[in-house]
Amino acid sequence: MTTLAKDRFGRIINYLRISLTDKCNLRCVYCMPEDMIFRPSSELMQDGELIALVRVFAGLGFHKYRLTGGEPTVRQNVVEIIRAMSSTPGVRDISMTTNGVLLEDLAEPLARAGLTRVNVSVDTLDPDRFRRITRWGSLDKVWAGIEAAERAGLTPVKLNVVVVRGFNEGDVTDLAKLTLDHDWQVRFIEMMPFGEVAKFAKEQIVTDEAIRARIADDYLPLELLDDGRLDGEARMYRFPGAKGAVGFISSVTQPFCASCNRARLTADGVLRLCLLRDREVDLLTPLRAGASEDDLRQMILDNIWWKPWGHDLAHDVIPLNRVMSQIGG
Repeated sequence: MTTLAKDRFGRIINYLRISLTDKCNLRCVYCMPEDMIFRPSSELMQDGELIALVRVFAGLGFHKYRLTGGEPTVRQNVVEIIRAMSSTPGVRDISMTTNGVLLEDLAEPLARAGLTRVNVSVDTLDPDRFRRITRWGSLDKVWAGIEAAERAGLTPVKLNVVVVRGFNEGDVTDLAKLTLDHDWQVRFIEMMPFGEVAKFAKEQIVTDEAIRARIADDYLPLELLDDGRLDGEARMYRFPGAKGAVGFISSVTQPFCASCNRARLTADGVLRLCLLRDREVDLLTPLRAGASEDDLRQMILDNIWWKPWGHDLAHDVIPLNRVMSQIGG
């Protein structure tokens, strides 16, 4: 019988977000500086170490996985990693959050290896603004990646939009209208405060209420779906007659901590219990020191028990020890 990872509030934790790397091929202005310095590869989980930890987590009932970064598609052997994960007993669902830059060539191989879905980050449909936000990204390249993902069956395609005051709040209506003709989810996400950029992030948050009001003024009001029940982290809406749906992930102003079933494994092999809390436990060091699977399993169980109820941003408790790109979202 499988021992499930459970916290002291009775939540079953069975969804692991794994950062494959802290490296990225873009430099979005709200995420990292242009001259970002990344960790040496030797300090990050190697392929075999990552798969060994996935095997331990799967044995504790973790059946759903999301691969993040940095940018996960820049990880060497990403296709082989997904193939190994998908063949691990207990692993049932593997998705990925990506900037889409390399997806045009990778979508089909990733799907064949066992990837099921992708979330693609697209903060604007204006090519010049896209380049300014990402510092050197090409919207055409990302769009080609989205279309390749759809052809490869990595569906439903979800587009993640971090809305930042002064950068892209004027783009929300055009982004939402993509759902009229595409069976996609466009998901508006509040920017989350971390470390040195916390003050900027809190000041630049655009709430879901403000976004919905703008969309209604520009085009049409959105209709609430499923009586407001969350789809994962998102509260879903739809335009009348639209093929797709519009979601709002309001982690800061409307937290969904009661239903949280997630933990995170950073690229350097550290288990993080809450995105917006600094409590962590290093799994990679004991793995490299020869810890057995039973030892690692007990470490995970002991620490999941102390998973916090949620963030405490309302009382200015800000995560300080990592920035977003070092955690993996």
